[in-house]
Amino acid sequence: MPLKTKEEYIESLRRLKKKVYLFGKEIENYVDHPIIRPSINACAMTYELALQPEYEELLTAVSNLTGEKINRFTHLHQSTDDLIKKVKMQRLLGQKTGCCFQRCVGFDGFNAVDSVTFEMDRDLGTEYNKRFRNYLKYVQENDLVVDGAMTDTKGDRKLAPSEQKDPDQFVHIVEKKQDGIVVRGAKAHQTGAINSHEILVMPTQTMREADKDYAVSFAIPADADGIIYIYGRQSCDTRRFEEGDIDVGNAMYGGQEALIVFNDVFVPWERVFMCGEYQYSGALVERFAGYHRQSYGGCKSGVGDVLIGAAQAIAKIQGIEKASHVKDKLIEMTHMNETIYACGIACSAEGRPTDSGTYLIDLMLANVCKLHVTQLPYLIARLAQDIAGGLVVTLPSEQDFKNPEVGKYLEKYFKSVNIYSTEDRCRIQRLIENLTLGMGAVGYLTESLHGAGSPQAQKIMIGRLANFERKAELAEELAGIKRI
Repeated sequence: MPLKTKEEYIESLRRLKKKVYLFGKEIENYVDHPIIRPSINACAMTYELALQPEYEELLTAVSNLTGEKINRFTHLHQSTDDLIKKVKMQRLLGQKTGCCFQRCVGFDGFNAVDSVTFEMDRDLGTEYNKRFRNYLKYVQENDLVVDGAMTDTKGDRKLAPSEQKDPDQFVHIVEKKQDGIVVRGAKAHQTGAINSHEILVMPTQTMREADKDYAVSFAIPADADGIIYIYGRQSCDTRRFEEGDIDVGNAMYGGQEALIVFNDVFVPWERVFMCGEYQYSGALVERFAGYHRQSYGGCKSGVGDVLIGAAQAIAKIQGIEKASHVKDKLIEMTHMNETIYACGIACSAEGRPTDSGTYLIDLMLANVCKLHVTQLPYLIARLAQDIAGGLVVTLPSEQDFKNPEVGKYLEKYFKSVNIYSTEDRCRIQRLIENLTLGMGAVGYLTESLHGAGSPQAQKIMIGRLANFERKAELAEELAGIKRI
């Protein structure tokens, strides 16, 4: 099957029979819902750009499984060049949408599951990798969006999964049948879940033997029986119900998060990729996290480009673009944004092949990348708000501008540089608000902090990989110290 168009992608979602809840009600037509549709548009951009010749090299690849051209989001990395192109692709999509485009988690899950299942088959004599690659061929041939589902709700976080009072706080196997398994639990913060055709589930943390029922990985159609989606609210989301588009900030595109509930969902054996092999759960979590931490070097720098551009635009509109302090702030924003991108490229360039042939990023540099991402976008956002001024949070509504009595005063008193309209000023202010405080802040700021693990997770990995003793030996050797 050829690459899907964005229109074919959107129509394919209409054929899925999902149970979706938002504001306490089941949504029958989620595809055209005003709050949900912008996130679908953002995901659709991954299809649109793949068919444009100027972006083909970044958005497509040749499958090592079928030899056919596929969307890069369904590809297994075969070289450091693939890893680098991934980051460049993600930056491009961040620039085009100004938000999260939702397809990265499944992409990162594919590459982690492939290498770990290969090693399981080699060590244990299982057929998980064969199953997984057959499944991935299906995904590639049908150009599907797959949600990578890792984050469990976790309950009492000082307790292991098997110690929880409520065993469903972590997704787990409740029954093994001749033809498959039955699972129960929930996955939280699921980016683009409602916009996906399939769900790829992975364990959320390293499991012990007592937790083996929680060491499970599988794929399931997104509309399988027993799956319920509860849409996550975002700041300012009800503005999408209002007349006009200025107050939204980014009217066309947006992100999406949801809670996925698995109520005794049946999974056939051919779609099961881990079933109790707890010894391999840690490797799967570590590799997935590494790939996803690499991803943030691309997507967040792309959205950062948009925010820096908005700061430059509002400076021009308000007549302060030549002020030295504004120039300094824009340069500092750019320096931080390029640092994020550089780390994403570096961990890609230092990648290596795993035993399956699929390339893995440099884990140390990927964690350094993500730790920067937990900090620098917040500093970039602060500087953007500094340049924009107080109107980011005090600008009256679009409806006030349209009011026949007071609109003329708003038009008059919010006018700035003559070559720009008052509406131009409002639109850029709302875009900055969207990215730093509103709906877009979910995909830029909060996701930067918590996505792919909160800062402490990266610090733990950096400490584990740092090899401090070797560094001490280097220093001692130069200082002339001989160990006894």
